[in-house]
Amino acid sequence: MAPPRNVVKIAVQMRDAIPQLIRLDQAKPLAAVLKEVCDAWSLVHSERYALQFADGHRKYITENDLEAERLLGGLQCGSRERRRETLQHLVLLAPDMTFAQEVISRDGLQRLGTIIEDGDDLGELLALALRAFLELMEHGMVSWETLSIPFVRKVVCYVNMNLMDASVQPLALRLLESVTLSSPALGQLVKSEVPLDRLLVHLQVMNQQLQTKAMALLTALLQGASSTERKHMLDYLWQRNLRQFIYKNIIHSAAPLGDEMAHHLYVLQALMLGLLEPRMRTPLDPYSQEQREQLQALRQAAFDPEGESLGTGLSADRRRSLCAREFRKLGFSVSNPSLAPHPCLNPGLLCSRGLESLLSYLSLFPQNSNPAQDLERVPPGLLALDNMLYFSRHAPSAYSRFVLENSSREDKHECPFARSSIQLTVLLCELLHIGEPCSETAQDFSPMFFSQDQSFHELFCVSIQLLNKTWKEMRATQEDFDKVMQVVREQLARTLALKPSSLELFRTKVNALPYGEVLRLRQTERLHQEGTLAPPILELREKLKPELMGLIRQQRLLRLCEGTLFRKISSRRRQTSCGSAACPLTTRCCSMGTWRRVPAHPPLRAYLSSVRMGQGSGSATCSPQTMSQDHLGPSDQPSLLPAVPVADIKALLTGKDCPHVREKGSGKQNKDLYELAFSVSYDHGEEEAYLNFIAPSKREFHLWTDGLSALLGSPMGSEQTRLDLEQLLTMETKLRLLELENVPIPEQPPPIPPPPTNFNFCYDCSIPEP
Repeated sequence: MAPPRNVVKIAVQMRDAIPQLIRLDQAKPLAAVLKEVCDAWSLVHSERYALQFADGHRKYITENDLEAERLLGGLQCGSRERRRETLQHLVLLAPDMTFAQEVISRDGLQRLGTIIEDGDDLGELLALALRAFLELMEHGMVSWETLSIPFVRKVVCYVNMNLMDASVQPLALRLLESVTLSSPALGQLVKSEVPLDRLLVHLQVMNQQLQTKAMALLTALLQGASSTERKHMLDYLWQRNLRQFIYKNIIHSAAPLGDEMAHHLYVLQALMLGLLEPRMRTPLDPYSQEQREQLQALRQAAFDPEGESLGTGLSADRRRSLCAREFRKLGFSVSNPSLAPHPCLNPGLLCSRGLESLLSYLSLFPQNSNPAQDLERVPPGLLALDNMLYFSRHAPSAYSRFVLENSSREDKHECPFARSSIQLTVLLCELLHIGEPCSETAQDFSPMFFSQDQSFHELFCVSIQLLNKTWKEMRATQEDFDKVMQVVREQLARTLALKPSSLELFRTKVNALPYGEVLRLRQTERLHQEGTLAPPILELREKLKPELMGLIRQQRLLRLCEGTLFRKISSRRRQTSCGSAACPLTTRCCSMGTWRRVPAHPPLRAYLSSVRMGQGSGSATCSPQTMSQDHLGPSDQPSLLPAVPVADIKALLTGKDCPHVREKGSGKQNKDLYELAFSVSYDHGEEEAYLNFIAPSKREFHLWTDGLSALLGSPMGSEQTRLDLEQLLTMETKLRLLELENVPIPEQPPPIPPPPTNFNFCYDCSIPEP
């Protein structure tokens, strides 16, 4: 009889005792199980014992145990060796929540704190005590704010000591990091006691663990500082070449970068970029003379590179008109009549805010056309102006080329620099999460931001030129502005996801992702989402290809049977209908072809209508019974041209290889002929002859060349065949994936319903409603 499902056999062992194999009833209280085990070993006070897993995590199963009290007693032992073994065992068991509760409830943290504060042994014992203390504190049962100031200062001393055991300082740094992140008051103490230069020393050692913990404490101090303090701290660290050291010796170190260090670099990057948030949140102040001068500097850098004053000798109205036009060319909306008068025109506000300079600035523009209004939206606020100024000053040639190139285009095809810069700044802030709190687990830092100073502004310079390039590739107009920004967002996001190590590498990668490549990637991702590129689907598509290629081949041959009216080119390059004028070419030009399947003969019969030079073509049909094999020949008037057996066809020629367009120059009209021309070469006695064609359209060219290739046993490689095959594969695959076992599929398509009796339901949208 099988035992109950809640009964299992387990082995229980104890030091200096014979192991037991017991049947554990999981429905029985654990205290009763412990009583039975203790009775078997003649142990009293079973409530003071606990079961512990012998393998793996070695966690305890019960809440009360004797081990916690025994270990804490060992901490007070005078023997150094006994204390070391006790601390080792304590470090091993401290991650267990149940055991940690027992230790903390018996004042274990205070006993460990005493060992740390005394500092009698600065080596292994101190390291073990710090590790056990950290393991117990990380359970969250005791707040970090309860630590005493003398205790924290003692740990700070261990960090600031020059000669210290290599295993102690990483643990001390880890403890101070937790204190700084959890307690603002103690964090200020750590900030005042641990100098930045000391952290720089720890960062420059070749101990990766010490580097990681020093970086952790540095980012914790930066996170706890105010915006102004953080800026001063980062400026000081950058002056001490911390950025260059991180880039060369940490990011590009021979040792792999750990996950913890990657997270701290992400936090440092976020804090570094977060310095831009105040500018992003600050709108342009029309009363600020400095900001008005910056706007004028943008205009002068584009249109007055020699520093000439605006409109010297011109009237005030003329100067306003010229200034407004130049700001409009820069992409500012200075001529929008829907804008309300600016609040700065309120006389009550002008009394104490630089009336003369403000009125001088506003006098440059017509009413309701101040370019500063574009920068009042936050975000991006003043950050967009900073980016535009940086671009104009550090890349003046690219800036002038951007503005002047778009100024020479039609108004609707202009890429507005100011509007693009404002939207691009918003886009970069979103992609880089500027102004957002740091994630507690993210690791996606970009080495590019540690490769050089002013990395954000440099990134903008690359991105604004990318935007102009994408604008031209898309042949965009003003109505397409949002579409262009979506493509640029995708280009930047995809390139940033690659984590380029330098700005130059970013420039190379993002420029290698043009608009056409973005479309291709979108299509591929869409297919992946639909499951089209899954291995089973790909295998099914490969199995379907031969059948569908046969279907396409049959359609091409049937198309030849239907026939096509080809055009002729006169000596003056005027296109005429086939057979209506003499052909100027040295070889005959075919005008119309008709294919027939002869029931009496299994092989496919072929006839092509042809025109003799200077003769018209009729519409009669050649009797197929007169042919004993497949032929290419006249189907309208057999007497005009001898029939050509298909077996005599040697090759199919296209484009410039055709004899009737081979020597016709390279003009645009001839180029069109090259794309539509094809010839059939065949044996005519001892000479080689040609049937020459000029298709009426690209589609007819593909259909006829595919049909002739299929007739000759050659592969059909036209673009039309590829598109048709893809469409058929997609449709057939979707049909195969449907569950149609019990669904009858009709052989014939449903009938087309009759047209309606009237079409009065048509609505003319151009007629305005009353």
